[in-house]
Amino acid sequence: MTDTFENTPFGGQDAFDEAREAGRRAHELDRAHVFHSWSAQAQISPMTILAASGSHIWDGDGNRLLDFSSQMVNTNVGHQHPRVVEAIAEQARTLCTIAPQHVNVARSEAARLIAERTPGDLDRIFFTNGGADAVEHAVRMARLHTGRRKVLTRFRSYHGGTDTAINMTGDPRRWPNDYGAAGVVHFFGPFLYRTQFHSVDEQQECERALEHLEAVISMEGPATIAAIVLEPVPGTAGIMVPPPGYLAGVRELCDRFGIVMIADEVMAGFGRTGEWFSINHSGVVPDLITFAKGVNSGYVPLGGVAISGAIAETFADRAYPGGLTYSGHPLATAAAVATINAMTEEGIVENAAAIGRDVLGPGLAELAARHRSVGEVRGIGVFWAVELVKDQGTREPLAPYGSTSAAMNDVIGACKKGGLLPFANFNRLHMVPPCTVSPAEVAEGLEILDAALTVADALVG
Repeated sequence: MTDTFENTPFGGQDAFDEAREAGRRAHELDRAHVFHSWSAQAQISPMTILAASGSHIWDGDGNRLLDFSSQMVNTNVGHQHPRVVEAIAEQARTLCTIAPQHVNVARSEAARLIAERTPGDLDRIFFTNGGADAVEHAVRMARLHTGRRKVLTRFRSYHGGTDTAINMTGDPRRWPNDYGAAGVVHFFGPFLYRTQFHSVDEQQECERALEHLEAVISMEGPATIAAIVLEPVPGTAGIMVPPPGYLAGVRELCDRFGIVMIADEVMAGFGRTGEWFSINHSGVVPDLITFAKGVNSGYVPLGGVAISGAIAETFADRAYPGGLTYSGHPLATAAAVATINAMTEEGIVENAAAIGRDVLGPGLAELAARHRSVGEVRGIGVFWAVELVKDQGTREPLAPYGSTSAAMNDVIGACKKGGLLPFANFNRLHMVPPCTVSPAEVAEGLEILDAALTVADALVG
């Protein structure tokens, strides 16, 4: 436990003690009044965060942790980036809010900057409050554009917590909310480590996954399908980088059958994979892109849909039946402008690519070679998953699909005790630091992870 304020953002011991006392009070109020998402309320004791800066956060006791979760994989420019903080403050002094039917400078500039970075002709931007409603609106656009109802999404995916988005989701969070009436059909995507297709290599996995998807399209009726929605690199579900040719194959199927291709870039976009959008690694241009999170590092809630010319034309003389009170909110879009400019001028996207290629990827591979609890590491940029298993031969996960385990909790606890905050899901630890992370910070994080994996090794025997 930290007893003094050294190596903290607090200006002195008195301020440090006051912050910790405020944190204790905040935790009491949280437990009394706050209803947490995705949680059994009586079974949680959430971490208090007193402050954050760059790649670090300080917990309620003043302990400093490396934030290799990027919170919800969204603080791409790190915590408290001064240019983004100042942009929000300046916008607040100028124009805090305005109705979406009016032009505002921040929204127009944010739209321009995003459109400059999207592939192809996705030059029109519809702003939302976050990722889930971006997905909702993209699906609505696809259905109206095609006159069709069904949407195909993959198992092992996450698309958001609102009604259509949660039904599109391909992980267990969908189950309590899925009544089979949302017009969503799921299919298996490529994932060689846990292949559904009995493949022996990436090429075979790609071919068989595309054959499977074509069969699903044929059996469901191509003329009934409005869109195929997928994360080019699935995030929460396991960071499975697609094999070469897969996304191009999906694009070909969409073109052949008149289906809208929607790339969900909410988690993987804006530098996370070392490209502005993760689909850029494949050279494929979708019809719609959904985004949120990294567009302004989550400093103010913001999401959106980037729209191709053909789909935008559908609504040239036909009203689009959708909107939000806070669409293109000035504070949120000012934060986006500052974030995108900082990422461009400071080489942050390039840093993410280099860190993944030269430091984080090789470091995780070295740990995997030494720890029997690691089944696989996979990823790109600053977007990596460590798959923990009871047995490398059988690949039995350290926690069951859709749940956790005492062993996983012990490993997560060892990470936190060592000063590392990972993103954890089922049997995986995700190493997803800010795109601004330094080689030295990655080395520190890998050292802590190494010790935690030793704990995992002892638990698997």
